[in-house]
Amino acid sequence: MYIHLKGLKLFAYHGVLPQENKVGAEYTINLSLKTDFSKAAENDRLEDTTDYSKVFDTVKKEMKVPSRLLEHVSYRIARHIFQDFPEITEIRIGLYKQNPPMGADCEQTGIESIYTKTDEI
Repeated sequence: MYIHLKGLKLFAYHGVLPQENKVGAEYTINLSLKTDFSKAAENDRLEDTTDYSKVFDTVKKEMKVPSRLLEHVSYRIARHIFQDFPEITEIRIGLYKQNPPMGADCEQTGIESIYTKTDEI
C-alpha cells in the first residue's frame, strides 16, 4: 500500500553554483510512501493512516535548508519522514530542479531515490 504526493512545487536555494544559492529555483517533488492503511480503509479514521499534509510540512521544512546536492536533500527528507512517521517502511523520492543553470535547453534535472526502513538512515 502506498500513499503518493505527486508534483509538489517548492521554491528553494539548492545548488553548487553561488548563483543558485542567491537566486533559488523551483523544485518538483514526487513521493511514494509505503505504509499499511488497511485499518483506515475500514474505519475512515485519519488517525489510522499517514496524514499527508503533515508529510508535506516535513518536506517543506527540509527544503528550506540549503544544500549543494539534491542527493543530500533527498536523504534529509527521507531521514526526517522516517523519524516523524514510524509507520512508513519505504520512501521513493523524485526531486527535480526546474530550468537548471547548465548552459543547455533543459526542462528539469533531478534524482530518484528509494529508502527502506532497514537502510542506515
